[in-house]
Amino acid sequence: MVGPLIRTPESPVIRPFGPTRRTTLGLILGAPLLGACAGNSPISNPFGPSAPEGPPGPQQQPVAIGAGQVKVGLILPLSAAGNAGVAAQSMKNAAEMALAEFQNPNIQLLIKDDGGLPQGAQQVTQQALGEGAEIILGPLFAASVPATAQLTRAKGVSVIAFSTDSSVAGRGVYLLSFLPESDVNRIVDYSASIGKKSFAALLPDNAYGNVVEAAFKQAVGRKGRIVAFEKYAADRAGAARTVAQSLGSADALFIADDGESVVASADALTAAGANLRNIQLLGTGLWDNPRVYASAPLQGGLYAAPDPSGFRAFAGRYRAKYGSDPVRTATLAYDAVALVAALSKQGGQRFAPETLTNPSGFAGTDGLFRFRSDGTNERGLAVMKVASGGSTAVAGSPKSFGA
Repeated sequence: MVGPLIRTPESPVIRPFGPTRRTTLGLILGAPLLGACAGNSPISNPFGPSAPEGPPGPQQQPVAIGAGQVKVGLILPLSAAGNAGVAAQSMKNAAEMALAEFQNPNIQLLIKDDGGLPQGAQQVTQQALGEGAEIILGPLFAASVPATAQLTRAKGVSVIAFSTDSSVAGRGVYLLSFLPESDVNRIVDYSASIGKKSFAALLPDNAYGNVVEAAFKQAVGRKGRIVAFEKYAADRAGAARTVAQSLGSADALFIADDGESVVASADALTAAGANLRNIQLLGTGLWDNPRVYASAPLQGGLYAAPDPSGFRAFAGRYRAKYGSDPVRTATLAYDAVALVAALSKQGGQRFAPETLTNPSGFAGTDGLFRFRSDGTNERGLAVMKVASGGSTAVAGSPKSFGA
């Protein structure tokens, strides 16, 4: 049975969370609708905070918010140094905002500070479980996830963590983050749909590049062929020359790195004689960067990313409530809380693996997503086109997953 779909007054498009105070979860193909970002890991991520820049400050005292019967642990590095602690506070605000906007939530949030450290995560996970938490949201950093999982698995309690490192996902541990694999699959599939079959690639020789390489080779293996592939560390110019020499037999060039490095790679390719106007440039969500939009060689390039309208609407409501801008990671906490608030209305299996891995998935702030049985996720992403003033969508995010 398909449940009610939430529509905003200004648009007929389905929006699970409208701008009003009343927030409900509809259904999509019989599954709950609900979506969001990243944590620090060895994998570079455009949205997540960096690792704590020093020892944590004094641990913040635990806080319980809400009066519902279903207890939910939320673990964040609130006392971590640097921007990690700033991001954690913004995520805490977003979690409280979700609780305030959701209609009659039957949950109580047990907010715990792990200081951004594995031992802290283990300590506060133990506390949350002792207080009756039925599910844990967080931690944010990859190194802390196994410390939490060690305790939750013994109790049969599921975890929705915020790291972007797929290696920490697994039985009972699900990642609500933007994984590079989703970006790669979306942009390669879209490129193939518009007739691109021969691919070249220039990637960084680091952890992010290794993850992207594996996903790229698998995705292209389904859709076409790779005619040139190079990775760079210090010698970007040498790798660019090698790729430039092979572009005559390619109809798409994939460059995956952060914004500044993508611009440097485009400049190195141009210096090596490549005419980037004659080939379709492709990238990942890391291209969502003002440096990329300002780069002449990258104009017209395509990259996969969440539809930005969701975050803009969320950020507007956040500013109205808190008087400041949210970090990009804040939608993670918002959607995680909204998801568990919706599922809390179900019976005893509300947070069981078979519930969380519903193949129809959930849709929320940043679009459609679903958890895989291995703990990773798949996201419904838009395809964006680089322009001098920013980016425009050339293909919207899907409203449902295929059968």
